[in-house]
Amino acid sequence: MNFGRRKNGNEKNATSKTPKMQTGENIEGLRKIIDLTRKISIGMLCLHGYYYCYPSFREWGMTHEITDRLLMHIRDTGLFTHFYTSKLFALGLLLISLIGTKGKKEETITLARVLWPLISGTLLYGGSPLVFYLPMGEQENSLLYMGITALGYALILMGGAMLGRMLKNRLSQDVFNHLNETFPQEERFLENEYSVNLPARYKLKKKVRHSWINIINPFRALLVAGTPGSGKSYFVIRHVITQHIRKGFSMFVYDFKYDDLSRIAYNTLQHHGSAYGVKPEFYTINFDRLSHTHRCNPLEPDLMLDITDASEAARTIMLGLNREWIRKQGDFFVESPINFLTAIIWFLKKHRHGKYCTLPHVIELMQVDYEKLFTVLRTEPEIEVLINPFVSALVKKAFDQLEGQVASAKITMARLSSPQLYYVLSESEFTLDLNNPKAPKIICMGNNPQKQQVYGAVLSLYISRIVKLVNQKGKLKSSLIFDEFPTIYFNGIDNLIATARSNKVATCLGVQDYSQLKKDYGREQAEVIMNTVGNFISGQVLGDTAKQLSERFGRIVQDRESISINSSETSVSKSTQLDQAVPPSTIASLSSGAFVGMVADTPDQKIALKAFHAEILNDHDALKKEEENYRQIPKVRDITQEEVEQNYRRIKTEVAEIVRMEMERVFDTPGLGHLIIRG
Repeated sequence: MNFGRRKNGNEKNATSKTPKMQTGENIEGLRKIIDLTRKISIGMLCLHGYYYCYPSFREWGMTHEITDRLLMHIRDTGLFTHFYTSKLFALGLLLISLIGTKGKKEETITLARVLWPLISGTLLYGGSPLVFYLPMGEQENSLLYMGITALGYALILMGGAMLGRMLKNRLSQDVFNHLNETFPQEERFLENEYSVNLPARYKLKKKVRHSWINIINPFRALLVAGTPGSGKSYFVIRHVITQHIRKGFSMFVYDFKYDDLSRIAYNTLQHHGSAYGVKPEFYTINFDRLSHTHRCNPLEPDLMLDITDASEAARTIMLGLNREWIRKQGDFFVESPINFLTAIIWFLKKHRHGKYCTLPHVIELMQVDYEKLFTVLRTEPEIEVLINPFVSALVKKAFDQLEGQVASAKITMARLSSPQLYYVLSESEFTLDLNNPKAPKIICMGNNPQKQQVYGAVLSLYISRIVKLVNQKGKLKSSLIFDEFPTIYFNGIDNLIATARSNKVATCLGVQDYSQLKKDYGREQAEVIMNTVGNFISGQVLGDTAKQLSERFGRIVQDRESISINSSETSVSKSTQLDQAVPPSTIASLSSGAFVGMVADTPDQKIALKAFHAEILNDHDALKKEEENYRQIPKVRDITQEEVEQNYRRIKTEVAEIVRMEMERVFDTPGLGHLIIRG
């Protein structure tokens, strides 16, 4: 009969989780009701045993006229009509008393400790009548029945009391807080004549919903970031290529791992050439497979209008070959080689109307002896101001200074001296104005990861010339796609992003992370690029890149729960607070195909939900089948190694002839005698 009293001590520690404050009188009243309910339950169980074991009680002399009369009145209520009625009534009252009990929570109580007394007690309490079938005397059966029933009742009471004291961790089981970090995303399909639309799915709380990543304004540039294997090309860049070609864009593709992207561009063009008023021609530049490459001279003299064009070309080549110079621009021993190369380029541009103005001729002319070289260069008045420091050092026999100024340029450019490069660079089979409405083009340029430093410098020169021609008014809409952008040096990418929007030039940059961009372009330029792009899509990235992207998403309202346990009470509190929508740790753990990002909108098509954290959906089977049906990029020509070597020797001969003829002209012209430099 002390079960209820013992429980009262625990009830005193129960904590209400209702908004209203409970007074001491309320708690005391509830305790009394629970005690009374439990006492009635125990009393009913005792009456049950007395009624159904009455013969045994009579044999023991434990009956009385008053109790018998009381029992008859209770029987008339129907409690003893069936054997289990009173027993279930007692159990029901016990459960009611347990529901109202809220003992002090304990973390050490586990569900297993609670279940075994509840289950075993229920089995004993419900199965105790089976003892009446045992071959024993009536009194022994009655004692055994009442003992087993009481034991089952006690176990149910013990288990129920522990269940009320067990601490149920109502906090979220989402240990990484992913459910709280979900937020609504754009589910509409928003398309226009320039857009790139990527189907995706995302989680909103515990539901998976379908969404669209709508890059409706690609002219504000798209930055695609992600570590190797995160899916930049497969999930994003390939769709930029295919969707823009289907919408009639002229295109340039820098294909770092040739011909992965070039093959996609070529086959898409074959199937969707009807999207253009004038079908574009497809051109490739590839220094490793000369039979599959077109030839193009990036120093086309007709496209260099003044000496600043030559200076820009020289800077692009030198910084592309010497990446560490990017952070040292302005230093004497950086600017001197650039000026030296500028002078040679402009000389060849002016010499015989640019007949020999190609990069191979520039490289070979740089290797001529100083006395002859500077004598020849002095014949062009426009570059006199550029070569005066070199001439002065040569005349004063300051050879150490001269070597410091010139040798770095000669040594650097000598790395480009190869028959394969000379063959591709020495003539032009097409022009670089890819968005010319009358002659649109799709140009794919391939690099080689094993030779990226050398090839990248030449490709940087091509890109510099392309951008200058593309970024003009009145041209066809165009798309410039750079896979592994940091492997080339693009001087003025920030200016392109800022100004090309009005000229319908869409730029897509693929990078691995911010640190790679910072290493190859310098901190200032890298920050400008990261902060200028209007659209960005990022797969798994780490470090500073993840932190920068996380800050772009801002903060969202998230639910918080906490449990507080002390010696007298247990409380659960709920609150909301602003926290990062996509923390750096989430960005650093993205799976392949999962991306975060933000898109830009237009005045005509507003997007309220610009941010996204979703998995881009690719139809893998369809893409695989499509790739199996791709045709190889056709061969351009049949060429032998002898032809390549012959071209190489021809260029050397032409440079030697230029020097010989100019030297003879200087010697034979009295008015030019002062230009001769004698060692």
